[in-house]
Amino acid sequence: MSVRNDRMNTAAHGSSAAIAAAALLVALMLGLAVPAVAQDWPSWRGRGQTGVSDETGLVSSWSPDGENLIWSDSWVGRSTPAVFDGRVCSNGRSGSGVDEQEVVACWNAETGDKLWQHSFNVLNTTVPFNRVGWGSVTGDPGTGYLYAMNIDGHLNVFDRDGSTVWSWRLAEELGRASGYGGRTSTPLVDEDQLLLSIIGAGWGNMGGPPRHRYFGFDKLTGEVRWHSTPGGTVADMNTQSVGVVGVVNGQRLWIDGNADGHIYALKARTGEKVWEFHLSKRGINVSPVLDGNTVYAAHSEENVDGGTMGRVVAIDATGAGDVTATHERWRADGMAIGFSSPLVHDGRLYVIDNSANLFALDATTGAAQWDQSVGTVGKASPVWADGKLFVTETNGNVTILQPGPNGATELDHDELQVEDGRHAEIYGSFAVGYGRLYVTAESGIYCIGNPGAPFTAGGGTSADGGGERAASGTPAVLQVVPAEVIAAAGDTVEFEVRAYDAGGRFLGLRDATWSLDSLAGGSVSAQGVLATDARAANQAGAVTATVGGLSAAAQVRVYAPLPWSENFESGRPPHWIGGGGSLAVEDLGGNQVFRKGASRTGIHRHAIYMGPASMSGYTVQVDVLSTQQGRRRPDIGLINSGYTLDLQGNRQKIQVQSWAAELRVKEEVDFPWEPDTWYRLKLRVDIESDRGVVRGKVWPRDDTEPADWTITAEDPLPNRSGSPGIIGYSPIDIYFDNVSVVENQ
Repeated sequence: MSVRNDRMNTAAHGSSAAIAAAALLVALMLGLAVPAVAQDWPSWRGRGQTGVSDETGLVSSWSPDGENLIWSDSWVGRSTPAVFDGRVCSNGRSGSGVDEQEVVACWNAETGDKLWQHSFNVLNTTVPFNRVGWGSVTGDPGTGYLYAMNIDGHLNVFDRDGSTVWSWRLAEELGRASGYGGRTSTPLVDEDQLLLSIIGAGWGNMGGPPRHRYFGFDKLTGEVRWHSTPGGTVADMNTQSVGVVGVVNGQRLWIDGNADGHIYALKARTGEKVWEFHLSKRGINVSPVLDGNTVYAAHSEENVDGGTMGRVVAIDATGAGDVTATHERWRADGMAIGFSSPLVHDGRLYVIDNSANLFALDATTGAAQWDQSVGTVGKASPVWADGKLFVTETNGNVTILQPGPNGATELDHDELQVEDGRHAEIYGSFAVGYGRLYVTAESGIYCIGNPGAPFTAGGGTSADGGGERAASGTPAVLQVVPAEVIAAAGDTVEFEVRAYDAGGRFLGLRDATWSLDSLAGGSVSAQGVLATDARAANQAGAVTATVGGLSAAAQVRVYAPLPWSENFESGRPPHWIGGGGSLAVEDLGGNQVFRKGASRTGIHRHAIYMGPASMSGYTVQVDVLSTQQGRRRPDIGLINSGYTLDLQGNRQKIQVQSWAAELRVKEEVDFPWEPDTWYRLKLRVDIESDRGVVRGKVWPRDDTEPADWTITAEDPLPNRSGSPGIIGYSPIDIYFDNVSVVENQ
C-alpha cells in the first residue's frame, strides 16, 4: 500500500514574454495593424468574471469551412477554453467503448500545434459519456498553471509542460458526490488561492447529510486552507454555478449560487458567510455577475414566494445576514434563465433563457428593452467584445450580433455539424484572447480571427472593483494550514497558523499553543509539527491551535499499513468518507453492523470510501445482507481502485465494472442469491504488464470459500490506484459487516 501525505509541487517555468515582445516589434516595423489591447481569457468568464473583453479589431464573420478560421483541431469539447500564457487549453472526451476517457489538452494559441494532452479514466460515477468535460479549465497567468476538475471529481493541476503539480481525488478524499446530472463547477483562481465548490458528505465537521461546501486551496501546493458550509439541505446534487470574486464595502467577497437555492457571499480568504439571499426552491446553476455593488443572478425553477417559475434579480451586495427581504433592487419574474449566466455591459444586462431567447434588460431597473431568438436550447453564456455579442447555442448555432437600443443585428450565423451531418452540440462560450476568438464544440476546437493580423500574446488585469480596506492589527479568525491532512502512520506533518482580521484580510502567520484531539499516540510540538504514531491503527482526529482567545483546527486522518479490519463494534469508523443520513451502525441480532437505508432525498446510491485514493495492489472483502420489499431488491458491492463488484438483486447477477454509467469495463455472470442471507464478497485488482486484472468472488458467508474466482475482467487501460470502498443502491435496508483490506499476495 502507498499513502500520499503531501502534494506534489514543482517550480513554474519561464514565460513567452520575450517572444511576444519580439513579434510585436516585427509587426510595428512592418507597419502591420496591431490590436490596441492583447488580452487573455484565463477563466470561464474572462479576467473580470463578467463575460466582457476589452479586445478590439475582432472579426464579424467566419466559417468553419475557412473564412477567418485561423486554425482548428479535432476535439470533442463541452466547455469554455482558457486562453493564457500564449496557449489555449480545454477539457473534453475521447474514445469509444473501453477507450472512453476524459482528456485535458493545451495548444499553441497562435498556430494550433498541440503542446500536450492527458487522458483520464472516469471512475466511481454515474455521469454518462456525453456529459464528460462539463466544467471549464482555468489558467493562472502568474504561474502558467492549468487547473482542471474532471467529471468524477479528480482535481488536477498542470504546469506549462503538462506535468502534474498536485492533485486531489475529491470524491475519495473529501467526499464529493457525483450524480447522473453531471453539472460540474469550475475552479476559480483568486490571488494565491484556488477556489472551488463541491457537493457531498465528508467526515468530521464535513460529515452528516450532503451539503454544498466551498474550499480554498493554496494554488501552488494544493493544501486546503479552509472550507465553509454556509447553506442547508441540498435541493440538487448537481449544480454548476461558479461564482464571482470582487470587493464590496471594502471586503473581498466570493459570491456564488448554492445547491440549496440561495446566493451566498463569503469572505474570499476565510469562507465566512457575510450574507445570503434565498432565490429558488431548487439549486442554482447560473453563475452570478457583479457590477459595482450589484449582483445579478437568475434561475428557472420555482420561486420561493410562489407564482411564476424563474426569475432574474439584482441584489444590493452591501448587506449582512439574510438580505432576501431587504436588499433586492429589482426582479424580473417569469424569465426561465436556468443555465446561461448574465452579462452586464454599459448599463444593460443580457440574459439567455432556456429556450435560447436573448433578452436585453435595463441593468438599473430590470425593464426589458428587446429580445431576440438565437436558437432553441439556451445553455451557454453570451460574451461581449468589440461592440458585439458572441453567442453559442446547444444545437450547433454560432451567432455574432451587433446590439442596438431596440434590438440586435445579426452579423453572422454558422451551424456546426459533426461527421454524420447532425448538429454539433455546444455548451461552452467563446473565449476572447490575443485578437482572436476561441470556442470548442462537439465538432472541434476553433481559432477565429483575421489571418493577416499579427499575433501578440498579452495579459490583462483582473477587474475586482478595488477599494479594499487596509488590514487591521487585530486577529478575528485563524486558519490551521493544511486544514485537511491524509497521512501514513509514522509521518510528520508541519502546520502553520494564518491570522485574518474581521474583514477577512490576511494579517500574517502567528505562533500558537497546540493540542491534539482523538489522535492516539501522536504528539505535536510547540512549533506545530505533528508526529503520528507508527504503531497506531487507522484513526481520525484534529490538531488545534490557540492564539489568545481564538482557536482553529485541522482535520487529520492517519492510515496504518495493511491489513485492516472493521467489525463496527466501536461504531462507524471516523475516517470513512461519504454517504449521508441513511448510513448508521446498529444492532442486528446482537451484532453491530453497518446499515444503509433508503435515502431521504430519493438518491439511493451511496459509496463510502475507507482509505486514501493513492492505494493500489490490495484485496477488499465484506459480508453483506439484503432485505426485500415486494419485488424490490438492492444492489450491493465493493470498490477497489475504481472498479466495482456488484451483487445485483433484481437481475440476480454478479457484475464487475468500471464507470457504472458506461460500463467501460464489464463482465457479468448469473448468480441467484437470496435476501436475509449473509454473503461474502471479495474483490482483488492487479496490474499485470500494463493491463488491469480484476477478480471477484461471492459465496454464502457460512460456507467454505471457493477456490476459484467467481468472475474475472481485464482492462487494457487500467485504473492504477484508488480507495477501497463499499457501495449500495438500495431503496430498502442493506447491511455490511466484517470489512477487511489486505495486500495482494
